[in-house]
Amino acid sequence: MGFLDFLKTAGAGADINEAVAAYRAQDGAWLVDVREADEYGAGHIPGSVNLPLSTLAEAALPFPDRDARLYVYCLTGARSGRAVRLLRSLGYTDVRNIGGVNAYRGPLEY
Repeated sequence: MGFLDFLKTAGAGADINEAVAAYRAQDGAWLVDVREADEYGAGHIPGSVNLPLSTLAEAALPFPDRDARLYVYCLTGARSGRAVRLLRSLGYTDVRNIGGVNAYRGPLEY
């Protein structure tokens, strides 16, 4: 595995477009937007749930299965990286930082 491959698997170089396609193809997966509510309202990927990073630790999480695949994004990938670490510390086992919505090429929902 090369350095660039490491970055891709770590989330820093993740392709949000490929990840959204994978989310849509997988039953039981969740697409999680960790931006603030006003950012989410200004445009988000259809099918995503909004769980702002600022309240994530105290939030009642809607994911009953701790082994469900969670695809996490924000604006650029930085907050989603922190959210992934937090979700893993809460016992979620299949959490992926897919980067930032600023690189998403599909339609947004408002």
